[in-house]
Amino acid sequence: MKNTLNIFLLNLGCFAFGALAPLAQAVVPSPDGGYPGGNTAEGQAALASVTTGLYNSAFGIYSLLSLTDGKFCTGVGAGTLLVNTADSNTATGAGALLLNSTGTGNTANGAFALFSNTTGDSNTANGASALFTNTTGGSNTAVGNGALAANTNGSLHTAVGFNALASNVASESGVNTAVGADALSANTIGGENTAVGYFALPSALLAPSTQPWASALGPASLQPVTSPVSDRCPVSLPSLAKWVTAAISPIFAINQSILARPNSYS
Repeated sequence: MKNTLNIFLLNLGCFAFGALAPLAQAVVPSPDGGYPGGNTAEGQAALASVTTGLYNSAFGIYSLLSLTDGKFCTGVGAGTLLVNTADSNTATGAGALLLNSTGTGNTANGAFALFSNTTGDSNTANGASALFTNTTGGSNTAVGNGALAANTNGSLHTAVGFNALASNVASESGVNTAVGADALSANTIGGENTAVGYFALPSALLAPSTQPWASALGPASLQPVTSPVSDRCPVSLPSLAKWVTAAISPIFAINQSILARPNSYS
């Protein structure tokens, strides 16, 4: 971290020297700036507590209100990173990362994204209310409105799409991957599940003791089921067959047209 800071300061200093030289061409009125430590703040009580913090930017009422010695944080929107005291967090949207205290390296884009995060690290939430209730979970990726919205302390999950993994709370047996609107949307504590496609595995409610893993490929594949794991295929075969057929049909048609051509070498 120290080396990163030194490199950053060196490059910033070089840039500033070149940028400040032609002062006659500066914009009028000049932009806000000149705060100690390279910090920038705009809005009521934004960055109000900063002491030795460096290169933070806060825009909006109470944005980064509690930060004292943190570095490289950016808050854009009312209440963003309100109680944050840690480094390298980025929040864009009203209430994004509002309750984050010591979690580092988090990125939240969207109103109330990662709203409840306290100590979780390295989470990425893009979309309104994405990872809304996450508190201590780390290294999660949520892209889409409501993605992973109920997750609290689960880690290493990936949800892409509206309401993907929306009900996931935690996982005792592994990570989950959901791609598509409502994919794995009702899963709570099941782990090692993969769902790709709209409404894939929507209501599995998988628990590690009864369902250690499942995979679903295709829209609405693997609807609610009650049979034991050993009695069913983990991949929806009709959906898979349909997808494969659609993919190879053009290739087959091209091969047939080539075979139908006269052989110029005969």
